[in-house]
Amino acid sequence: MNDQLPEKLQDQMLRFGGGADSTTLTSGTAAFVGLAILLLLLLPRRYMVVPFLFVSLFIPYSQVMVIGGLHFYISRILLPVGWIRVLGGKRPEGEGRLRLNGLDKAIILWAFTDVICATLLWGTWGAFINRMGSLYSAFGIYFLLRLLIRDRDDVNRVIRCLVVACSLFAIFMVAEQVTGKNAFSVFGLPAFAQVRQGRVRSQGPFAHEIVAGTVGATLVPLFIGLWWQGARSKILMAVGVPSAIAMAMTAGSATPVAAFIAGAGTLCLWPLRRRMRLLRWGLVSCVIGLHLMMKAPVWALIARINIVGGNSGYHRFELINQAVLHFSEWWLVGTRNPSSWGFEMGDVSNAYMAAAVEGGLFTLLFFVAIFLQSFRQLGLARNRAEEKADRKLELQVWSFGAALFATFAAYLGITYFDQSSLIWWALLAMISAITSAEPQAEGETNAEVEEATPSRARRWVPLVSSVGRRTPGQDRVWGSQSFQPRKLG
Repeated sequence: MNDQLPEKLQDQMLRFGGGADSTTLTSGTAAFVGLAILLLLLLPRRYMVVPFLFVSLFIPYSQVMVIGGLHFYISRILLPVGWIRVLGGKRPEGEGRLRLNGLDKAIILWAFTDVICATLLWGTWGAFINRMGSLYSAFGIYFLLRLLIRDRDDVNRVIRCLVVACSLFAIFMVAEQVTGKNAFSVFGLPAFAQVRQGRVRSQGPFAHEIVAGTVGATLVPLFIGLWWQGARSKILMAVGVPSAIAMAMTAGSATPVAAFIAGAGTLCLWPLRRRMRLLRWGLVSCVIGLHLMMKAPVWALIARINIVGGNSGYHRFELINQAVLHFSEWWLVGTRNPSSWGFEMGDVSNAYMAAAVEGGLFTLLFFVAIFLQSFRQLGLARNRAEEKADRKLELQVWSFGAALFATFAAYLGITYFDQSSLIWWALLAMISAITSAEPQAEGETNAEVEEATPSRARRWVPLVSSVGRRTPGQDRVWGSQSFQPRKLG
């Protein structure tokens, strides 16, 4: 029993414990936060997302304000200000009410299931408070971004903001490679970069090198998608893509490289865009066939991947394997002590296994449903754009699909546990916006679409039925009324 005590304490600390016991904000951080609050209150609503993302991404999670034992990171401090401005300000003219789509519902189900299952599992007030804090961050950030990112212009504005952020991250991470020192140590991060097998691993402002690299890798497809959005966007792409790749490479980790390969490979599947169903079922058949023919389970292939020397592929394989073997322990509401499964199994560095361990089978299923709904909405949006001959929108939607698949692959080896979670919620919010955008024929302007579309018909776009057909009870989100192309004049 005593031998198991350290493992149980370690698992509890990884799930709900730790953190600063007092406020750690420096004067520099306070100045940045004050400036961000001022900008959130004074800037036009369409630009609010810029200071919110910039300051929240650049200030590490080591900077925290503790109030009554509750930890408020930078994004948590800025959230109430953003919500007060959004709810208290005047709604922009022509902006419809926000309606829940399938992706929104999947996120809500995942978040509430996670809170309920974790509370039942641990049965402590601390576990409930911890999960409510996660719920505050998830709902607060995602739905604030959903209200601020409503159309294609908003989406492109966020991507441009991320290009600038990544270019600055890349400069600091490359400098870290040269000097071995992290400039963000002034915010409480380690002063010296980690070295693995003689290779410096750059961290930047993030809590871990693998997270820093993964952020860059998953954004590469979005930056490539700027190529088709205009001349100015091509310049941004030329800056953003090398910067994001530099982040992935200087992190010295296999997961960012694998995410980059997944995203780039998905972009290359563009010629097969009309045969994705056949491709998906073909991949499923291959996986099942390999599983039946291999002596080891198919997920053992993860252990054989050696992209970067010293990587933890075997740990990722063993984590999935032990979760399968111990399914009866966690399927209902999760498990308290995954460390008992084997060496370092308490380090659940896999987003899917983390959902399973923390909330059981239903939490895992709803987490996967977030990806399924996102891919589904992107597929329907691409079909609409193709019908209307809006090639720019079609290609941009495809780039979002590639970024989402890169994230899907990255989550096999990492969970976003610091300010990097902002990238995840921003990606989902942009997917909701880009999939509800009205396609435009070549040469057609927004003014022409607005003039040709009755005001009553501008408010909704169905995302459940097949193209050109509506079914009763379908989900609707803000956009236009029908998939059918409208003939102007």
